[in-house]
Amino acid sequence: MSVDIELLSINTIRFLAVDAVQKANSGHPGMPMACAPIGYTLYKKVLKHNPANPHWYNRDRFILSNGHGSMLLYSLLHLCGYKVALDDLKNFRQWESITPGHPEYGLTEGVETTTGPLGQGFTNAVGMAIARDYLGASFNKDDYKIIDHYIYGICSDGDLMEGISHEAAALAGHLKLGKFIFFYDDNKITIDGSTSLAYSDDVQKRFEGYHWQVLHVDDVNDLSQMNKAIETAHKSNDKPTLIITKTHIGFGSPNKQDTASAHGSPLGEEEVKLTKQNLNWPDDKYFYIPGEVSEHFKEVRKKGEEYEAEWNKLFESYKKKYPSEAEQFLKIMKGDLGNGWKKALPVFENINEKLATRAASGKVINAIAEYLPMLIGGSADLEPSNNTMIKGIGKFSADDRSGKNFHFGIREHGMASIMNGMALYGGIIPYGGTFLVFSDYLRPAIRLASISGVKVIYVFTHDSVGLGEDGPTHQPVEHFAALRAIPKLVFIRPSDATETVEAWKVAIEHKGSPVALILTRQKLPIFDRKKLASAENLYKGAYIIKEAKDNPQVILMASGSEVYLAIDAAEKLQEEGINVRVVSFPSWELFEKQDSKYKSQVLPEFVKARVAIEAGVSLGWKRYVGDLGEVISIEKFGASAPYTTIFENYGFTSKNIVNTAKKVLNKIKGMNA
Repeated sequence: MSVDIELLSINTIRFLAVDAVQKANSGHPGMPMACAPIGYTLYKKVLKHNPANPHWYNRDRFILSNGHGSMLLYSLLHLCGYKVALDDLKNFRQWESITPGHPEYGLTEGVETTTGPLGQGFTNAVGMAIARDYLGASFNKDDYKIIDHYIYGICSDGDLMEGISHEAAALAGHLKLGKFIFFYDDNKITIDGSTSLAYSDDVQKRFEGYHWQVLHVDDVNDLSQMNKAIETAHKSNDKPTLIITKTHIGFGSPNKQDTASAHGSPLGEEEVKLTKQNLNWPDDKYFYIPGEVSEHFKEVRKKGEEYEAEWNKLFESYKKKYPSEAEQFLKIMKGDLGNGWKKALPVFENINEKLATRAASGKVINAIAEYLPMLIGGSADLEPSNNTMIKGIGKFSADDRSGKNFHFGIREHGMASIMNGMALYGGIIPYGGTFLVFSDYLRPAIRLASISGVKVIYVFTHDSVGLGEDGPTHQPVEHFAALRAIPKLVFIRPSDATETVEAWKVAIEHKGSPVALILTRQKLPIFDRKKLASAENLYKGAYIIKEAKDNPQVILMASGSEVYLAIDAAEKLQEEGINVRVVSFPSWELFEKQDSKYKSQVLPEFVKARVAIEAGVSLGWKRYVGDLGEVISIEKFGASAPYTTIFENYGFTSKNIVNTAKKVLNKIKGMNA
């Protein structure tokens, strides 16, 4: 291949990015200008990918962790023949375009994950490598490697400064994740200026300490160096590889190269012209793609179709020799769960037993794991407390890729982002456990899971002041409201073991967003469902668990561990001749998906006397209790004491619920007098 066509192609990538940012008058031109040689080398010469089928199972994955450089990716996708038209590049960062400021999974063909918040893409990639190796261990044979590919990416100084990158890199090295190659865009520039302002890590030593292979490319524009580094990286399959690549942000710009001003702002019309002149590019043409470059990139699509055809041939042979494995592989990659797991769900009928919902959750996981080969997960070093271990099955490790039990270590943020990567890879339903109070550490990754619409399951235990003696540092109070505030996240707080079963059922079947299960440490009564409504109603988000003897005068609604208190209070009120309806309210999100007829049946407008009971802040409950209702909540931090003492002192008793209900009724009667 002549050097001329390679340089012409690289400069095409650079100036598509420059022109798109300039036209939008918004964006980050510096990174695409610097890293165009990496993008060109990977997409044109290294990646096994098929632009005609972006979802081919055995494709190499590419992750742009420093997603602010999105025009690098969009330019490459366009040139390679993905469904990203030139008009899409011209519409960069505009309303309803498929080329937003940062790459978004599910919006743009060829984008593997949503990136931009630094460190997330890098960590997603680790999750993808874990999913790849788990599926490979499950389905590959000595004579057939149907899952066998690389994961590549680019990360920046900013990615490596973020704490999540330390969590992910350490785990990747510990697990010896091979066929995993990231280029570190080492340009020594941040928005504030030189990285020396706040960053002096010895990146090589750091990653060698994580048990990575570390290579160097001293000049990103030297393609021979880059090719040699990739060849060396390919020879090591028992370590992840970091290629430290010296780059120049805003490369070619006479006045802005190697400056912070090239990072997040358009070059400006005059500087664009000067840069084009400097790199021998027509300064009077915009979004210019030389004909020979278009022809050059046509080979990518041709080779991609050949790669996939070769794999299809391999898989057809695999199907003949291993028909049951092939059938199962296709099913799980398509998300076909079957029905066996539903039949295996445990039944809790012993009403004389008390069981924490975290314990019930553990029993559900163990009951269904055998029937859901795609279910894999664990805990951020809290497995005995979260009850996330699948008994009798191995642990995923450097020596055993087939294990379904995963130890994330004390890395809550990394755990959540790794789970995103596992789900994005396909064929995997990941779950991860920690205490609810530590959901704060997961929040950025939970938010991205919701934006991306990926299916991950969070097992959040120790859900309130009910955890007791550990005190306010470990007692979540504001966390219900904080999680409910995330669009698309489905928050479910079951009231007993039977609702926990149904909560897991929803979590497994739900599509299009993550699910958070909120579970107790303390033991709760198992409700007698012969006297109360079936827990199967949980999928509606809220349901009448105990009906009044006659038209209800007051509605008590509660979630989780407070439901049994509401039922007890309702019985006491009923003894005084007050008709009370009790609503179990495990999920606002599921309830809001119901039609208005159902919602008005559960919470009829004519019943103004309403009391909500929940061991957290009251924020959000107003929409359900109305202007005249009351919320028994916690508007301060918790305390260190046995949970029964805390509940009593914080007003979570049937006596206080009774008194609050009477207070609301009397207030309404007074208004109507």
